[in-house]
Amino acid sequence: MARIAGIDLPKNKRGVIGLTYIFGIGRPTAELILDKAGISHDVKVQDWNDEQLGAIRTLINDELKVEGALRSEIQLNIKRLMDIGCYRGLRHRKHLPLRGQRTKNNSRTRKGKRKTVANKKKATK
Repeated sequence: MARIAGIDLPKNKRGVIGLTYIFGIGRPTAELILDKAGISHDVKVQDWNDEQLGAIRTLINDELKVEGALRSEIQLNIKRLMDIGCYRGLRHRKHLPLRGQRTKNNSRTRKGKRKTVANKKKATK
């Protein structure tokens, strides 16, 4: 079983796809890692030998920030935006979309489940 950066890679997938299971590694980065390690993109994870696995592991540890370190850096960046009180930080604080999307109808993912607001009752004379 291939274990890199604390993640068990799926054995029956191609190397390029298997590496994308690590947070912070997408398809282009996975291809770049395999090219630098000198491994074919079509070789499955289960067919990697110990030498290839070691080469991939050292490349990821030396050159990339992945998993916990990357997640904590992202959280620190968001906290910094909220602390300085910039527009993006305020949107983070209010749990609203950050990048100019409209909020009248959509953005349910960011805002959460609908909260129904009752109408005001008219005063009777």
